Amino acid sequence: MDTKNSAPVPEPIPSGLDVFRTIPYALILPELIFGCWVWILVAATTVYFPLLQGWVMYVSISSFIISLLLLLSYLFGFHKNFETWRILDSLYHGATGILYMSAAVLQANATIRSETEVLAEFTPRYYQLNCAATFFAFVTTLLYILHAFSHYYN
Repeated sequence: MDTKNSAPVPEPIPSGLDVFRTIPYALILPELIFGCWVWILVAATTVYFPLLQGWVMYVSISSFIISLLLLLSYLFGFHKNFETWRILDSLYHGATGILYMSAAVLQANATIRSETEVLAEFTPRYYQLNCAATFFAFVTTLLYILHAFSHYYN
């Protein structure tokens, strides 16, 4: 077997500030920013639908914390000690993309329901906050899915 024609070796995972210059790792910062907006906007409303928006808060806060830890591990180079880090990153972002999609759909449902089921004096403000939270939830979902799929293309 000729070793010159074997499978290509993947590029090393960047560390330090090179993380922000390399796709898909550069997507972690926007994931954090948009994910943070989701839970800030949901928390800014009175939660009238705790089952729906509780899941949104759980997904957005836990994803924010785990993504922040992932970003810090890239910045400080902790990932260099593990050979399967690329698989872990891909699985995490794929699973989080699915969870965020469910949270975004539930937030959209809460937004539609807040238009008619919330007290009249709070309806316009809460509806606008819920619309913004829904928008950011779908954007964050897209970022997580793009991050996961970009690992498959590399």
